[in-house]
Amino acid sequence: MKKWFFISLAILSMTTSLSAQFNESPILNKQNEDKKLLNWGYFLGLNQYDFKIEYKENAPDILVSKSFGFNVGLIGELRINEFLDLRFEPGLHYGSRLMGFTGFEEERDAIREVKSTYINFPILLKASMKRFGNFKPFVIGGGSRSLNLGSNEESLDDNSSGTFRMKKWVYNYELGFGIDFYLEYFKFTPSIRGVFAITDELVPDQDPNSPWTGNIESLKTRGLFINFTFE
Repeated sequence: MKKWFFISLAILSMTTSLSAQFNESPILNKQNEDKKLLNWGYFLGLNQYDFKIEYKENAPDILVSKSFGFNVGLIGELRINEFLDLRFEPGLHYGSRLMGFTGFEEERDAIREVKSTYINFPILLKASMKRFGNFKPFVIGGGSRSLNLGSNEESLDDNSSGTFRMKKWVYNYELGFGIDFYLEYFKFTPSIRGVFAITDELVPDQDPNSPWTGNIESLKTRGLFINFTFE
């Protein structure tokens, strides 16, 4: 996750630098875009989910293999002043993680694929810098509540039957940054955001000594979002 974060940061920094060099006195696009009380848009993007796992006792760590998923959602923005906006960004986030458990001979026992389809409800505060030509950097942060449609929380089966269970609802905090680019017909915004669960998501197996969940104190999602917004 750190690797992708710094790569994305470098890309955004290079984009900003190039914009400054080649657009020192540009024709200003969408000059009244940020003066509206309400603004609407949508986003598309990628995600990579991981787990932060805390253990009860020292033991071999559970291995987590990450893959890329996708994000799609809507944006509603309320203007507070020239530099602050309150945003609501409901979205669908699909991702998948493979968890590897030690001590098993059979792959069907050692591997659990955790597919998650989150419906995310974030309320975020966006703090922007002064507009420079046709771009404006910003930082963004806030809290969110997510519904995991693939949680298996109500399943009567657990890992002894091949089912890894998580709680349906999770609370998170989110932090990120990005750049608004004012194009001729719309505003385009690439952004990077980290999402960190603050509530335990694990539904433990019925057996308190389960080789899968018995040593887990807490399991919390963390993720990296790369979103592209059109407003």
